[in-house]
Amino acid sequence: MKDYVIDIEAENKEIRKRYRALLRACKPTMQRGDKQMIRKAFDLALESHKEMRRKSGEPYIFHPIAVAQIAAEEIGLGTTSIVCALLHDVVEDTNITLDEIEQMFGKKVRRIIDGLTKISGIFDPNSSMQAENFRKMLLTLADDVRVILIKLADRLHNMRTMEFMARDKQLKIASETSYLYAPLAHRLGLYAIKSELEDLSMKFTDPDTYKFIARKLNEKKAEREKFISDFIQPVQEILQEQGITAQIFGRPKSIHSIWTKMRKKSIPFEEVYDLFAIRIVIDTDDEREKTECWKVYSIVTDLYRPNPDRLRDWVSSPKGNGYESLHTTVMGPRGQWVEVQIRTSRMNEIAEKGFAAHWKYKESNSDSGLDQWIKKIRDVLSNPEQNALDFVDDFKMNLFSDEIFIFTPKGALIQLPHEATALDFAFEIHSDIGATCIGAKVNHKLVPLSHVLQNGDQVEIITSSKQTPKEDWLNFVVTAKAKSKIRSSLKEERRRVAEDGKEILERKLKTLKITYNTDNINKIANFLKFPSSQDLFYNVAKGLVDIKQLREFVAHEKNNDATLSTQSTQFNTHIGGLVEKFSKKDQDTLLLGDDLQKIDYTLAPCCNPIPGDDVFGFLTVNDGIKIHRTSCPNASKLMANYGYRIMKAKWTSQTDVSFLTGLRIVGIDDVGLVNKITTVISQEFKVNIRSLSITSNEGIFEGHIMVFVNDTEQLENLMKTLKQVRGITTVSRYESES
Repeated sequence: MKDYVIDIEAENKEIRKRYRALLRACKPTMQRGDKQMIRKAFDLALESHKEMRRKSGEPYIFHPIAVAQIAAEEIGLGTTSIVCALLHDVVEDTNITLDEIEQMFGKKVRRIIDGLTKISGIFDPNSSMQAENFRKMLLTLADDVRVILIKLADRLHNMRTMEFMARDKQLKIASETSYLYAPLAHRLGLYAIKSELEDLSMKFTDPDTYKFIARKLNEKKAEREKFISDFIQPVQEILQEQGITAQIFGRPKSIHSIWTKMRKKSIPFEEVYDLFAIRIVIDTDDEREKTECWKVYSIVTDLYRPNPDRLRDWVSSPKGNGYESLHTTVMGPRGQWVEVQIRTSRMNEIAEKGFAAHWKYKESNSDSGLDQWIKKIRDVLSNPEQNALDFVDDFKMNLFSDEIFIFTPKGALIQLPHEATALDFAFEIHSDIGATCIGAKVNHKLVPLSHVLQNGDQVEIITSSKQTPKEDWLNFVVTAKAKSKIRSSLKEERRRVAEDGKEILERKLKTLKITYNTDNINKIANFLKFPSSQDLFYNVAKGLVDIKQLREFVAHEKNNDATLSTQSTQFNTHIGGLVEKFSKKDQDTLLLGDDLQKIDYTLAPCCNPIPGDDVFGFLTVNDGIKIHRTSCPNASKLMANYGYRIMKAKWTSQTDVSFLTGLRIVGIDDVGLVNKITTVISQEFKVNIRSLSITSNEGIFEGHIMVFVNDTEQLENLMKTLKQVRGITTVSRYESES
């Protein structure tokens, strides 16, 4: 008992220590009375969570303190947000009501905590409404962005402390994080948080690759620091000579961004040259910012030769999330490309703290890209009929996209995502202009609606009152606003046509002496395989349903009394049956390869999982359970949007069963190389080859080979042996046969 008391004392001491650290972090934004307000929120949170513990066994209060610390230190939020961060779980987890919160802390705190409580159910594993919940979350963003900033701080702390959670929970939360929260952090200008969320997601979804890159970065740490020091020294000397006050430091790129580059370019770690960036932060007055940035650029490029294709000027035209910086890539002293970022301390604070810092400097730039972006969110959300999953996909695509700058005929600047078309530009100006657009003039030259715009284009839109949105427009527009408006317009047109179809069908049924009622309409729609009665009416109006098909329906009904269920009912019964069948086995994990396992499953062709891979099961509509690798390119989307259909799965011991997987081999083209490769695969490893495709270009050989292996151990040994064949530079596993 005595030990337990000592433990409680130690915990109380640690709580006090963490609270003091939080107050230190809040100091820069504190005003009179703020300390008492924070203390009141802390006392309420401490009392409310006193009986609760986290999965790690720690007191629960550690979590709200940590979230408040991130909000203050890493995002730079003020006292109202710190109070809300401390109380973010109180309403949900205890008997404290929102009315009591309002009495104690005011309306603003109530509204933010209400927003946080509403979105805490987002991605509930038992709900099929994740996408709809995400839309609700964005509604709160459009109302008060602090809700999302605190939610990001909450998610970051959960990701940092996730090792105590069950493996399936880790995978699910990590997938949601990389799918939606990291892009949101990116869009709100929180680059450090975005990078950390991506790295932590990768740590749980692809631990082997994460550990491999982390180890490699650590091995090269001393060498990298020496290189950075050699690079910086001459720059610092000239800056001092010219009286420019600046801090210069090097930072390694994130593990996730290195892995993305390795995958994108199909290169090994050793060939990723820009493993770090040099950042120069200038201390200067606001009115001289631009001049000083270009002066430093001139100094750097006099010392080191720049790559002319790699200059990015976000000082003259900031990014949509407020980011301002000059980026250039120069050839370093050892023949190595180095990215150099040049910015002022104000720009650096906005780059580090995102939206919170942007607010601080808002008076000087009220018409900023971030304000416009939140206005766009409100615009897209104003269409309540859009399919929620389409909405999330469109929105996510617009979160991460690079930006281009387009000029109107009068010289106004419009920001659009990379690969935006003339039609996207038309919708960006006004929904009605987009809806009636028939063409455009780009730099005074006539182009079609689908013309992809380039940075700096000047665009004039041509409209016609006879034009209406077309279905095929959705194939080439890229902005969420354009897609939303086109879908909405098409839906309205379809509804109008369906109304005519309804009257036509009523007349036809009268001729056949069939009662026109909801039950019969649903049966006809089912019989003719239309997903809804509206689709049936629309097709009737378009002349695609004739009297002969209706007679066939009548004959079918007479011969078969059974009621045809709707597709959604079939699906729910199907999924329900699978889950019930599965749960009867008294196990919570699907065992793959077990002879006793009677549930049908197939291996997903998008990632070709094999024994030894980290996998999960996904309940499909028509194909039973599909097994995917956790590192599958589709995994994060499936887990984020359909968490309720995810099943835990693992391999049991396999005997004499082979599984299909793909190998990508790159090397120097040489006589007999293919023969050497097939000898290793077929003769040394006795592995069957299913397909082999080879291309050779300017002396470089690239082969894609689909082979049957027993497990990951055999695959790794095969890859290791192939790497030793003379002439081969890389051997990697590739995702899909297609």
